This record gives sequence, C-alpha cells and structure tokens, in this order.
Amino acid sequence: MLLSVAVVFFAVLGALYLHLKPALSALGVGRIIQPVGNVDCKTVPHLQACEKLVLYQPTGLVYLACSTPHSRTHWTPALGQLNTSGRSEFDYVATYDPRTNAINRLSFSGLLSPGGISVHGMDVVPSIDDPSVLYVYLVNHRKPNAPDAHKVGADSVIEVFKTRIESGTLQHVRTFQDPAVIITPNDVVGSPDGRSVHFTNDHRHKAGLKRLVSLLALARDTSIGFCHADEGCKFAYTGLHSSNGIVKGTNPGNDTFYVGDSVLGDVTVLERQSDNTLALTEVIKTGSDRALDNLAIDANGALWAAGLSDALGMAIRQMNEPSALVASSALRITVNRGLGSFYGEKYNVDKVFEDPGELASGSTSAVYDAERRRLFMHGLLSPHLTVCNL
Repeated sequence: MLLSVAVVFFAVLGALYLHLKPALSALGVGRIIQPVGNVDCKTVPHLQACEKLVLYQPTGLVYLACSTPHSRTHWTPALGQLNTSGRSEFDYVATYDPRTNAINRLSFSGLLSPGGISVHGMDVVPSIDDPSVLYVYLVNHRKPNAPDAHKVGADSVIEVFKTRIESGTLQHVRTFQDPAVIITPNDVVGSPDGRSVHFTNDHRHKAGLKRLVSLLALARDTSIGFCHADEGCKFAYTGLHSSNGIVKGTNPGNDTFYVGDSVLGDVTVLERQSDNTLALTEVIKTGSDRALDNLAIDANGALWAAGLSDALGMAIRQMNEPSALVASSALRITVNRGLGSFYGEKYNVDKVFEDPGELASGSTSAVYDAERRRLFMHGLLSPHLTVCNL
C-alpha cells in the first residue's frame, strides 16, 4: 500500500515538474548569465524603485513612476505583497534629463484619493490638440476599505493627469474605477485626448487560493481592459497568459498593440477594432528563454522588452531583501528582413543588454532612445536608474 502511494506521489510530482518546466526555465532557474552591453554605463542613485519608464522622444526626457524599495516589499499587489501598513506615502512621478542629469519630482495637484497613491504602470501621451500638453496615465494600487487586504486585494484604479513639458506639476483630470474590469491592472496605454485607456490585468483574481491555483496551472485567464470617460469600462480581450507590459505602435494611425508575458516570455500582437476591443493577430515566440515585463517601442520601430533574467530571484530574494543583486536584461525585437525570413523566421530577437545585477538589478523596464543611442533601465525594487550608451 505504501509503495503504491509512493509511486502515485512521484508520478504526480513528475507530471507537475514537466508541466512547470517551461515556466521555471523562463523564470531563470538554472540560467547562466552572459553579460553584454554593460560597459559604457552609469547609474543615477537618487531614483529608486521605479517600475515603469517612458521616454519623451522629442526632448530625450525620461518619465519614471517611483516608490521606495522598502515599501515595495510590503505593498506590491502584482506579486501578492499586501501589507497596507508598509505602503509608501511618498510614491511619485519624476523626470530625468540625461543631458544635465537633472531630476524633477512632479507634485500631484487636485488628486483626492482616499486610498492614497501607489504607482505601478504608466504611460505619457502628447495631447492631440496641443503637443506641449502631456497626459500621464498611472496605475494606482490604493489600499482597500476592508481591514484585511490579504483577503480582498488592492482597490486599484487608473488615474489620469495633465502636465506640460518641463512642468513640475501633475494636474488630476479623472479616475477610472470599475472593480469588475479594473481587477489587477499592471500597465497602461493612454489615448491622446485624456479620455480613454487600455490596460492589462496581470491576474484574474486579486488575492486568495484561486489566484495561486491559476498561477500554478499556467491558466490563460488574464485580460486587457478598456475604459472611456463617457462609456465606462469593458474587457477588450480575454484569455491571455500572465499579461504584463503593454505598448501601442507609435506611428499615426497604427492601432497595433503588443503585450508581454511575464512568465513564458511570449509577445501577443493585437489590433484595435472600431469598438476599442482588440483582435488577436499573432503571438511572437521570442525564444528568449526568459519572462518579459514592460515593453517600449523606439523611434526606429523596434520593440524593446525588459527581460527578467532571474524573475524568481526578484520575486523571492529581492522582495525579501531589496539590496540583493538580481540579473537583468534588455531584448530588442525587429522584423527580420534577412534570408531567415524565407524560412519562417519573421522576427529577430537580440539580447542587447545583460548584467548579473551589479549595474542593473531586477530591471522591469527598458527604454531605448534610438536618436541619442541611450538605453535606460529601472525596476520595481531597483536601487538606481541605469543609463548605457549603446
């Protein structure tokens, strides 16, 4: 009897390992770090725990959504950290000017948020009416009204602000709030009129056992939502796996969206429809053997992804001790115009940067300024901004 139980136990264990093996590999288990592109770089230590970066291409100014490493270990709903007493009361948006190394912390004006502000994903979009006006979209993981956030999760919303280039103030415009659709928002793509936004939900459930089971089952149950100031919120696409960073094509009239998989490393490509839902176009199998976080598109049209070289290290070691070194990488994805395209290799995926964590630790955002040839990297728990000439 005991032998039979043991056989069944190890059979189940083996099946579970085979099921999880692709995810474990992508999350960094057994990875050998191969440094590249980490020579001509510098760090900016005054900017910490900035999960998302957005480049304003005309000036080269970088916008950052930041917190403190210590508070991230207590309050990061995306990773199940739900200790409200450890939340930062000083989350902020900053700009960094690489020409002068100037840092400008922007002040919030007109924001009446009973749950405070805890920043995560962000987008910065020039106004369609006045290019000197910028709309800033922020995921705000507010603390819930319930006494135990571990049971109900965060009260997450999306905030919209308006600012001007070089301004030091973010003027609050509106809050998108709909707990039935804005469930676990991670990243955002805003519109140029400040009135609508697409966003990813990185889990189907805010907290609890169902969330854990979904994660272990590698379930395709995450989604993209859409909210409009007049029309409310709805799901734009469902059935994604571990949706995380989202970005939209930058050229006028380009309605192509890209979504990164934060476990398996795929990039899902979708096209916006007339009703603002999204239709699946293709899935880019990056073959990069690593999870992906935030995405960005440079001035040449290349898609950049922050590669989580050691995603488990970030979620476990760095989350417990922010000073722990966690390897980081940046991938560039371009259309293959060479001979390989005739053999089904539609995209080139190049690892442009990788570092064991001494220079760039736990980077969740990688943005490339193609005009000035600068790579910017930062992360959820990172101790500094990293800037490399490439």
